[in-house]
Amino acid sequence: MKIITDSAADITAQQAENMKIEIVPIRIQFGTRECPMDTEEDFDDFFRQLQQSRELPKTSQPSPREYLRLFSEAQQADEEVLVITLSSGLSGTINAAQLARSISGYEKIWILDSEQAITTQRYLVERAAALRDEGQDAAQIAEYLSDLRRKMTVCGMLDTLTYLKMGGRIPAALAFLGNTLHIKPVIELKDKKLVMLGKARGRKSAIQCLWKEFEEKKPDDSHPVYFGYTLDREFGQEFMEMTRKRYGLKNCRLVPVGGVIGTHVGPSCIAISLFINSISMRKSI
Repeated sequence: MKIITDSAADITAQQAENMKIEIVPIRIQFGTRECPMDTEEDFDDFFRQLQQSRELPKTSQPSPREYLRLFSEAQQADEEVLVITLSSGLSGTINAAQLARSISGYEKIWILDSEQAITTQRYLVERAAALRDEGQDAAQIAEYLSDLRRKMTVCGMLDTLTYLKMGGRIPAALAFLGNTLHIKPVIELKDKKLVMLGKARGRKSAIQCLWKEFEEKKPDDSHPVYFGYTLDREFGQEFMEMTRKRYGLKNCRLVPVGGVIGTHVGPSCIAISLFINSISMRKSI
């Protein structure tokens, strides 16, 4: 089976090779210079460039041709194909994959909108690879992930309003005032899109907001808790350790976030993945 995802999952080239998966890049460019996202060092280099830039880089979704090449390889080898894309609420990446499937005419292709990004998209891909290694086929894995993706979300704290201003999402005057007052936006990936949960004054208050979300969603401890960070690994590690001790977490993992989503949130962002307990879901319905 050929498992394919895009670079919004923040899986490095070496990790992809180890998992035996394929990465289709969502390209990022500062002017004419393309930023690779193959290593964790590439991630950090990207954020250093972002800090020095007066404009956001441009991102472009993969072309159908890139998927078509991988589909043709799979067809020649008579392999099944499972594609797991960045949330369709954030990118049209899934459209490129679907168009390539239509052009290829190959029937053994399953395309899944992850409805996720960064840490939660990564987890779906890792689960897919593990289930493939256990002998499950593409249809079985796609069905399992279709259910799992709806029990997941990721919340994060932005360290600055600067990149929301650069992206035209808030006025410059508001960004200046917010940064002066140390306002930290708290966001969540919800219903396929990034939404604002609130604004906290200072990092400590923002972390309290993230913990509140964690508590209200009553996380399912049968899944690991992933913590993400942009550039500032020390801050990400500190947040993970505080959360681990506070809730007695047994299965945690710290992973870096690259430039696809990082373009919009900036450096020194932290994130936490939430796997919602099915009992909590039933109570909320």
